[in-house]
Amino acid sequence: MKQLWCALSLVAGCLFYSNASADTSSGALLQQMNLASQSLDYELSFISINAQGVESLRYRHARLNNKPLAQLLQLDGPRREVLQRGDEISYFEPGLEPFTLTGDYIVDSLPSIAYSDFRKLAAYYDFISVGKTRIADRLCEVIRVVARDGTRYSYIVWLDSETKLPMRVDLLDRDGETLEQFRVISMTVNDQVEQGMTELAQANLPPLLSIPDSKKSTFNWAPSWLPQGFRQVSSSHRPLPGAGMSVESRLYSDGLFSFSVNVSRGSGNNGDQVLRTGRRTVSTELRNGMEITVVGELPPQTAKRVLDNVKLDNAQ
Repeated sequence: MKQLWCALSLVAGCLFYSNASADTSSGALLQQMNLASQSLDYELSFISINAQGVESLRYRHARLNNKPLAQLLQLDGPRREVLQRGDEISYFEPGLEPFTLTGDYIVDSLPSIAYSDFRKLAAYYDFISVGKTRIADRLCEVIRVVARDGTRYSYIVWLDSETKLPMRVDLLDRDGETLEQFRVISMTVNDQVEQGMTELAQANLPPLLSIPDSKKSTFNWAPSWLPQGFRQVSSSHRPLPGAGMSVESRLYSDGLFSFSVNVSRGSGNNGDQVLRTGRRTVSTELRNGMEITVVGELPPQTAKRVLDNVKLDNAQ
């Protein structure tokens, strides 16, 4: 009996080590995707599918003088373009004045998971290897990214085995239904991509948009429960234009998803509401004359739980 127990313990230990090793290996591959997305010279033609419909786009990226140079172009319909040069990102939309914001990378229609730090996410997420398949005639590693506490959406990532660039990314709800999909149709990785972007390096960009500073203050409210890994990254106190009142906001992120909690005086016109469009949920409640709203990348059940645990103490 003792020998049988030792044998079973050894097998269980080997299985645990094998699973832990596979998870670590998958995390390392995802971290290589982060590096490849920001360091290689490449061009992707892809489709983006979400609740608003289907878009066909092209993304080009290069490093020039050790700074990012990138372009995102909508290929169908009115010309919509986003340019990045260094830490400045410029937007060109039909009918709107072009403007520039500061940022680290273009996220519009691109999967933000490609830029996440998976070394930090490993404390709260499991990275599960699913196997290999082909996307756009490229051999890909397939990895699931799942929160351990089950309170968030999950991802399935197909990354190119050779370059480690993302070839397909599916965002799934808690029932496994696809909310969004990024899917590459063709890919080019070579020095010619940079050569084709030289004109962008010399282009005149619109002025940097001035964003007024928010009023800093100490709030008398806070959520008493958050999903594992979420931390407050900023707070603000701003007037609501034309409403004669202000709103207090706290922004939270776990490095992959984000949401905000907002508190203002209630108008009395709206009751409790929970709405979801794609990845974004809006959950609102009137409580003691105050309107509390949770907005962000959370499943409705999780947003409602955060909302229910907001503790008010004479807010506003």
